[in-house]
Amino acid sequence: MPEASSVHPLSPPELVIAGEPEDERVWVPQAPNVWFRPLLLNRVQGQWCNLLRVRKSGILSRHSHPAPVHGYVLRGSWRYLEHDWIAQAGDFVFEPPGETHTLVVDADAEEMVTFFSISGAMIYLDEDDKVIGRDDVFTKIDMCRAHYADCGLGADYVMQFVR
Repeated sequence: MPEASSVHPLSPPELVIAGEPEDERVWVPQAPNVWFRPLLLNRVQGQWCNLLRVRKSGILSRHSHPAPVHGYVLRGSWRYLEHDWIAQAGDFVFEPPGETHTLVVDADAEEMVTFFSISGAMIYLDEDDKVIGRDDVFTKIDMCRAHYADCGLGADYVMQFVR
């Protein structure tokens, strides 16, 4: 009988990532005053998990997802224009597939950090629901590779998060 701790030889290695890094270069710029810190970039399932950090108020993006999104607010708060709730530190958020929403960080939030687990894609939309861009696990990997190459960590730094 195999040991309880044995792992199938085809299984990828486990992944344990420390929460918020001391080295600021690990945070990947996404927009002015908006960064993400990759935790898992899952190429097989088209999923990514990251910490999103925002240090500005205002609208981040109007978007939809073809698959569910799970979020957990670590610091600060945010909301969607289309809903009457505010996600605050300690809150869990489930976003059903197919919903369009507009993420906003209000002026009283000095910094917002939220863990997100996203499958599929983020599809960015204008006010007329025209697609103006998208992100998926592959665009996230590309963003990380470019940033890590530019900041001196090396393009392959991202590979520790890729499964």
